Amino acid sequence: MRTAMLAAVSHDLRTPLAGALAAVGSLRSRDVDFSPEERDELLSATEESLARLGRLVDDLVDMSRLQTGMLRLRPRPTGWGEVLPAVLNRFPDADVTVRGVAAAPAVRADPAQLARVLAHLLANAVRHSPAGRPVSVSAEARGDRVELRVTDRGPGLTGAARKGAFLPFQRLGDTDNSTGLGLGLALSRGLAEAMGGSLTPEDTPGGGLTMVLSLPAAEPS
Repeated sequence: MRTAMLAAVSHDLRTPLAGALAAVGSLRSRDVDFSPEERDELLSATEESLARLGRLVDDLVDMSRLQTGMLRLRPRPTGWGEVLPAVLNRFPDADVTVRGVAAAPAVRADPAQLARVLAHLLANAVRHSPAGRPVSVSAEARGDRVELRVTDRGPGLTGAARKGAFLPFQRLGDTDNSTGLGLGLALSRGLAEAMGGSLTPEDTPGGGLTMVLSLPAAEPS
C-alpha cells in the first residue's frame, strides 16, 4: 500500500503542478509576444491544472478524514435533481443515458458529498466504456432505500480485481497512471457508508460493470 501510495502521489500530484508551472512560465516569458487568444489558452490551462490538483488534494485529505472518523457530513433530504445535472455537466462529451432518476424518491445525504460520489462513479464508467456504448444511469426505490445504478459496458471486474478496486491508490488493472490517485471508488464507498448507504459492484448483463449506490430514502415508505 505504501509503494502504491508513493507511486500515485509522486506522479498524479506532479502532473497538474508541472502543467500549471509550464503555463505560468510561458506567460512570464519576455521572449514571446502572445496574442490575447494564446494568453487566454495558457490561463485556461493553468486554471484547469490547478483545479485538478485541488481535487486530488481534497480526495487525499477526505480519505484520511474518513479513515480516522473525522470527516463531518451534513445529511438532509436531497433530490437527485439537486445534484445529478451539475455532475453530468462535468462530462459534456460523454455518452450518458439517464432513466428513471427524475421520478426516484429523494434520499437522506450530504448533497456535496453525494455529488462527489456520483462524479467519481461517472468518471470511472466513462473512462472504461468503449466508443458507441453509452453509460447508463438509473434509479428506483427499494423499500426504505433508493438505489442508483451507474452501468458501463467496459471490461468489468472479476475476482481479486473487484476487491482491489475499493482499496486506496489502486486502479483497474494498475496500468493507468494518468487518471487520478486511484481514490475514486475507495472514497466513494467510504462516503456512501458514512451517509448510511452502501456501494457495491455488479456484473452488467452482456458484459461490463454496474456500480449500485444505495442510500436511505428521505421519507421511508
